Amino acid sequence: MSAAGSGSRLGALDVLTLGETMVALRGSGPLKLGGSMDLSIAGAESNVAIGLTRLGHTAGWAGAVGDDEAGELVLRTLRAEGVDVTGATRDAGAPTGLILFEPRLPDVTRVHYYRAGSAGSRIAPDAVERAFAGGPAPRVLHLTGITPGLGPSAADACRRALELAREHGTTVCLDVNFRSRLWSSQDAAAVLRSWIAYVDVLIASDDELPLCVPEGTAASAQAKLLLAGGIREVVVKLGADGARAHTTGGELHVPARAVRAVDAVGAGDAFVSGYLSALLDGEDVAGRLGRAVTTGAFAVASHGDWEGAPTRAELGLLGAGPGTVMR
Repeated sequence: MSAAGSGSRLGALDVLTLGETMVALRGSGPLKLGGSMDLSIAGAESNVAIGLTRLGHTAGWAGAVGDDEAGELVLRTLRAEGVDVTGATRDAGAPTGLILFEPRLPDVTRVHYYRAGSAGSRIAPDAVERAFAGGPAPRVLHLTGITPGLGPSAADACRRALELAREHGTTVCLDVNFRSRLWSSQDAAAVLRSWIAYVDVLIASDDELPLCVPEGTAASAQAKLLLAGGIREVVVKLGADGARAHTTGGELHVPARAVRAVDAVGAGDAFVSGYLSALLDGEDVAGRLGRAVTTGAFAVASHGDWEGAPTRAELGLLGAGPGTVMR
C-alpha cells in the first residue's frame, strides 16, 4: 500500500476515524428496472468525520482505497469536506468498495454491498501506526463495529488503533453499528467484548448492547455492568424515541427532534458526530444528547449519508417554523 495523503497535518486532530469508505450509487427505484443513479461516497466513519468538520472540528480519516478513479473520488470528496486524509492509503492490489442504495418503498431502502476483497477490507496495522505518527495524537479515536467485520487485517488494524489510543491517552469512542451481512452476532460479540476494556464512550442501539456484555446479562443491567467495567458513558440510540445516556452520575433521556422524515440512512452517524462535537466542546450530558438528536434529525430530513450534515451555524434551523424563508 502507498500513502494517499500528501504532506503532514499540523496540530492534533480532534477526532481520528478508521474504516472503509465506498463509492455509493443511489437509484430512484428498483435496481432491476435500471434508470439513472446518483454518484457519491458512503462510509460510517467518514460520515462522522464530515459531520464533525461541518461543526468546526478537525477530523481525520484513516482507511484504504483502491488505486483507481473510485478511490480518487473518495479522497477528493473527503478533502473537499475538510477531512484530513494524510493517514489514508492506496492499495494497488484491490478495488475501492461499492455500495448500492435501492429505495424500494417510501420508508424502505435496500442496501447492496460489493466490498469483499476491497482495499478497505485489507487495511493493515502499519497504516494505523502511520496515522498516529503523522502528528500529535488525536483527542478522540472513533471506531465502529463495521470495520473488524470486514476481515482479519481490518480487525487487526482496529486492535492496533485501540492499543495506540491507550498509549497516547486518546479517548476511545465505539459505535457498535452491527452489520449482519458482514458477520454473525456471535463473531461480533467475541470481538467487541474484547474491546470494551479500551472504550471510554460506547454508543449503540438498544438491541446492540447485548453484543458488548457477557451472554445472558439482563437488559436492565447491561449499562450498569459496562459502567462498572470502566466505560465512562453508555449512549443508547432509540430512533424516533430519542436517546438515553448512562453515566456514573445517573441516566438521562432526551426525545427525538420532530422533522419530516426523508431518508434515515446515515442518521446514526450524524447522531455520533453531534455527540462527539458536544463532548469536545465540554458540554454536559444533556448538551451532548441534545446536539446528537439535532444532528441526527438533520440526517433524517435530508437525502444521502452525509450530505445533510449541518454546520454549527445551522444547528438552530430546526426551530424555524414550517414555511420559513430565510433571507
